[in-house]
Parts: sequence; C-alpha cells; structure tokens
Amino acid sequence: MELFSQGRQGDREAYAAGRFYSADKSTLTKDISRLFADCKKTTENNQVRAIIVPHAGYVYSGKTAAAGFSVTQKNAPYKNIFIIGSSHINSFDGASVYNTGDFITPLGKAIVNHEIANKLKADHKVFRFPENVHLRDHNLEVQVPLIQYYYDKTPLIIPIVIGTNNTKRIKEIAEALRPWFTPENLFVISSDFSHYPSYKDAVENDKRTAEGIVSGDPDKFLTALSRNSSRNIPGLATSMCGWTSGLCLLYLAQDNNNLKFNRIDYCNSGDSPFGAKDEVVGYHAISLVDISRVSHDKQTNSTEFSFTKEEKDLMFSIARKSISTMLNEKKRISLDQSTMPEALKNKYGAFVTLKIKDKLRGCIGRFISEDPLYEVIKQSSISSAFEDPRFSPLTKSEYDKTDIEITILGPLKRIKDINEIVLGKHGIYIKKDFRTGTMLPQVATENKWTVEQFLGYTSRDKVGIGWDGWKNAELYIYEGLILEENGK
Repeated sequence: MELFSQGRQGDREAYAAGRFYSADKSTLTKDISRLFADCKKTTENNQVRAIIVPHAGYVYSGKTAAAGFSVTQKNAPYKNIFIIGSSHINSFDGASVYNTGDFITPLGKAIVNHEIANKLKADHKVFRFPENVHLRDHNLEVQVPLIQYYYDKTPLIIPIVIGTNNTKRIKEIAEALRPWFTPENLFVISSDFSHYPSYKDAVENDKRTAEGIVSGDPDKFLTALSRNSSRNIPGLATSMCGWTSGLCLLYLAQDNNNLKFNRIDYCNSGDSPFGAKDEVVGYHAISLVDISRVSHDKQTNSTEFSFTKEEKDLMFSIARKSISTMLNEKKRISLDQSTMPEALKNKYGAFVTLKIKDKLRGCIGRFISEDPLYEVIKQSSISSAFEDPRFSPLTKSEYDKTDIEITILGPLKRIKDINEIVLGKHGIYIKKDFRTGTMLPQVATENKWTVEQFLGYTSRDKVGIGWDGWKNAELYIYEGLILEENGK
C-alpha cells in the first residue's frame, strides 16, 4: 500500500487520512474519481466566488462536497483557495492561519501561499493564534484532496481555522480577508449542518439554515440559527458546526447586489448505506456567484446556444399547451423532468413574446433562473398570456391568432463602454439603485434604433430614470437566441 510520505518540518501531515478518507494514494484517487463522476452536476454560467461544502468522511458527504466543487470549472484560473473552517477542538478569540509549512495528503503536497498567510498574521492581531490548532482537526484537511484531484492546476491554499463565536471578532476576520475576496480567489467554507437529530428533523432544520444563508443577510442567518435552537429538536447539538465560518462569508458578501447564493445539493448521513436514520448529520453544498461576471468556461468558449429541431418544437409545444390549458381548464400543466432532453434542463433565463399580426400582445420572462429552461418557458408563457399588466388576459378567440416567440438568454455581462453593445445581438439590462429594466436584442433592430436610442428608450420607458439616466447607471449586456414559431 502506498502511503503519503513525511514532509519537511513545519508541513502539516495528513491527520484525517485513514479516518475520513483512504490513506492509500491509488485507492483515494479512485474514490474521489467516483465521487465526481456520480455527484450532481450543476451548470453555472456566472463566476463562482465561494462554495460551502461538507467535511465528513467521504462515504457520507463526499458526493455532496464534489457537487459543490463541480460548479467551478476545472480550468478556472483561481490563484488561491482560502479554506475556512471553525475549530472542532479549540476555542480562541480569533483565527489561525497555517503559515509554517504546506499541507501533505496522500495525493502529495498542497502549497500554502505563505506570503498571504504571513501578511494576515503580521497585519491583523485577530489572526495571531498558534498554527497547532490545525494539526488534529479534520475540517480543512478533507477539502484538500478534492482540490488536488479536481483542478487542472492546483491553486495555492490559505488554510484558516476560526476559534471564536464572537460576531464582532468574525467581522474583524472578514475585514482582514476582504482585500483577497476577489474574483481571482475562491473561498471554500468547510462545514456540516445539523448534528444528531432524526433524519426527518435534519431535513427540515437544514432547509431553514440554508434559507438563512441564501438570503445573503447575516442577521437572517443568525435568526434562523436562533429559532432552530428554540425549537428544542431532540438530539440537535448544532444547526451548523461551521456557522462562524459561514457568517464570515456572509459578512464578506453583504451589500454586494451582484453576489448571489445558490443551493446546489443536500443529503445527510442517513442517506449513506453506512449511516442510521435516528441520529444524522446534514450536508449542504451551496455556491456564491457573481451574476455580473461570466464564468471562465463561458468566457473561453462560445456562448451561443444550439438546439435541435426536436428541442425547439418541444419548447413551442410547452408554451402552446401551457397557455391553452390555462385558457380552457384554468390549471397549469405538469411536466415530467425525466422525459426532457438535457438541453432543456439547463438553468437559462428566457422570455416568451406573444404577437397578433406582428403586434405585441404580451412579453414576460426571467433573466436568471433557479429552474430548468422548460419550467421557465411554461411559467413565462402563462405570465405573458394572462399576467402582462400592459394587456388584458388573452382570450380564446385571440389564442388561435397568436404567434409565439421564445428568446433564450445568456448570462449577464457588465460593461463600461457602450461600444461593446452590438445591435441585434445584445439585449441590455440597466440597474440604478433599486430600479431595473431591460429590452431584448430584437427590439432595437425592429425599431431601427441606434445604440444611444436603445439605451435611452430602455432607461426612460423600462427603468424609469429618464432618457439620459443610463449614463449614471450600471449597464449589462446579454445575448439572446430568438426562436420563432413560424405558425402554430
């Protein structure tokens, strides 16, 4: 059996190997390969800034952790990965960054960015705690083999253990880390969720905790934890063992409207063949993405969409059936995910436009969606027909005369120069404080507008900030694939 070798003095040896994952390099490689092959795959069009992933034994939570890492691109150009967890064994009034060596695992050496680690310790009193708190705690280590296996080029790591539950100190830790909370770095928060309630109670409790996180509001997260505790759930020791690390991330992301949390996957130890259901530990994978930035994979590859004729026909069939069923039976259709082609399961935004004799009769959709494309088309078709405030609900007599157009949207990209706008190719999205508005790519060409007119009409008529309001607003572009029905 090939065991990991001892490193130089100061390196952190693999304490969890043989306990939480295999100490044999070949076996570990095969185990991790299987985790990534079998985990839930989530397509993320926007740049991933952080993930929250579990740190239990791989047989329990490894697949959920792999699902979290899988939302990032294997070739993502991250320079550093900050691995942050809350201490299981020590309590101290701040954080400890490992700066005396590197991390050793059966897959080799993960190099610590000593420059950053040393600077954190030198410049911030809150980080001046001994690095030996890392040595017998598994919570950061279990992430390292996943990082070593997954990325084409392993980024440098900065391992950080938080030892305090003082929210003032956690804010200080977040502020110290803020200079590195940038798109070139990935933050990995290592934490499990519910500890030791029953299976059913864990599912419900973990849902409430995750909702607190994805709200993006630190106070709502803390309230969720407090309310969970007040429920006196049998066996519940904690709702999230790394809640202080999760709170640190929430403080970093606070008040940035471009950052959005997404739930990726969930399970608990009761889902493993090795776990019982009377006392379980919960595992979430959650991402934090920047909706103003396209992911590296999307930047380096074509963002154009491609659908087969059968897939396009299915989209129009969903739209037609959604409208006609609501019109005639006053109910929404149900769609079977298992029968849907993979292309329609992607989480794209889309708008559905209704026209009668080339005149607009309704247009509603979504830019960003947590739902698959087929669901967005279903809901947007109904909304366009019956909920567009500019028009009365579509009638049965109008339905037969209605043509449908579906516009599938690519990710938003923030721009600084209006010369980046290509008429007929780009839609524009304008944001000013709490006001937002958009016009689809085809609107500019249909009206033969210039770029300035496109911006002016959108600014005045959709955002409500005046003709020149766009000049002091945030500007975004997106590409749209326009599908025309060509008849019913």
